[in-house]
Amino acid sequence: MRYELIAAVDLGSNSFRLQVGRVVDDQIYPLDALKEPVRLASGLSPDKILDQAAQERAIAALRLFGERLRGFAPDAVRAVATNTLRVAKNAPELMPRLEEALGFPIEIIAGREEARLIYIGAAHSLPPAEHKRLVFDIGGGSTEFIIGRRFEPQLLESLYMGCVSYTVRFFPDGKVDKKRLREAEVAAGKELQLIAHDYQRLGWDEAVGSSGTARAIADVLELNQLNPGGVTGITREGLEKLRSILLKAGSAEAMPLEGLRNDRTPVLSGGIAIMSAIFETLGLERITYGDGALRLGVLYDLLGRFHHHDMRDATVASFMRRYQVDIWQAQRVEQTALEIFGQLSGSRRGAEEGDSDIHAHFLRWAAKLHEIGISIAHNGYHKHGAYILTFADMPGFSKKDQGRLALLVLGHRGKLDKVAALPRGDVNWLLILSLRLAVLFHRSRSDQGRPPYRIAMGEKGVSLELPAEWLAANPLTAAAFADESLAWHRVGLDFRLKRINPAKAGKQAA
Repeated sequence: MRYELIAAVDLGSNSFRLQVGRVVDDQIYPLDALKEPVRLASGLSPDKILDQAAQERAIAALRLFGERLRGFAPDAVRAVATNTLRVAKNAPELMPRLEEALGFPIEIIAGREEARLIYIGAAHSLPPAEHKRLVFDIGGGSTEFIIGRRFEPQLLESLYMGCVSYTVRFFPDGKVDKKRLREAEVAAGKELQLIAHDYQRLGWDEAVGSSGTARAIADVLELNQLNPGGVTGITREGLEKLRSILLKAGSAEAMPLEGLRNDRTPVLSGGIAIMSAIFETLGLERITYGDGALRLGVLYDLLGRFHHHDMRDATVASFMRRYQVDIWQAQRVEQTALEIFGQLSGSRRGAEEGDSDIHAHFLRWAAKLHEIGISIAHNGYHKHGAYILTFADMPGFSKKDQGRLALLVLGHRGKLDKVAALPRGDVNWLLILSLRLAVLFHRSRSDQGRPPYRIAMGEKGVSLELPAEWLAANPLTAAAFADESLAWHRVGLDFRLKRINPAKAGKQAA
């Protein structure tokens, strides 16, 4: 489905932002924007617990956003959460409250997925160019680095350092001196050393800083003519002058400079320390500022899904190649699993319109990836596959999405006890059943046609009807279906196999 208006919500570690865009001829034109300086990372304790005050600030901001988004279709809004909610141990308890306040699902995205979306946003806001660009975004809790050409990222990393977390860590009282500033720069330099070699080896022709910290520093340098010769952006010389002014003033708030914004000044010291370390470690002399950021990248990624250029499909295809999946077997299992789920969801009571399409996407991806674990070992391959899907970087997928895929792959064979924690009535039970039965139907890994079958959900559970003659001719598969019935019975769910005689059924119908 296509929408005229789409929206992105960015739950950053410093600010929460809402961007509404109008889609015209496959381009997105900003229509409305909201920003709330929540400073989520400042509420993160040393043991990674988000305090109550930060939680309440987050909920209040999302209630405001939820009012603006009232009336938007669910598919037209994508909300993503970044570093602070990635690392907060109490995030799972907080997320339902945040989603209730916003009125839409929220995805906690991995660092490299955040980097990918940042690059998409930056690339769409910069002049077209054929050369390679280094794009980096100093956020509140993490900093993302990307090298890419045109709209395609080539190298992606996310480092655990941000303007809020570094300000809290090194300048807790707001005061800045030479020792504290150097400690912050050294800490950031150590993080950067982890990626510097690979990035310098790949190289770039232009460096771009995106989002709030880069803009705040660039604005101050330009308004106060700290860059040499009136150069725009951020220069090494201008940054050194700003650093000296900060040390002399003793705090960001006390700097006698124009362009210091009230919402940015409290975390500027941490941002300057990280920016200085980036210039020093990567050997930069000048960077330009790019207005596009995570939220614009989310909008364009959302637009791609409407155009059937879903990054998740590309990621699944890449994983199939990487783990040498048997494409023909995956296609057989996918087709049958979708047929089975179609019959089951058609008979499922209370299914909302459009839900089945969403669930079918996950079933399709799980069918394509159900055998990736074989590349590690055949024994327990479903467990290996689930591990890969849980912890690998999967562009386009949130961590929650990856968890769901891992669950389906883990549950597609063997005992069901490992997924027994799923609530009764959860649609994932139907997806797991559909995938398990499809795998059994195609255990011969041949193109031999399936027998005619009928599967339905009734008051007493799920029943599968198969021709008695076919079951007699395939005793191994018949035994597997019988075992399958027992497996479901052990977890308290009723799955019955019925043997039917087509000839007798035909006479009775006549």
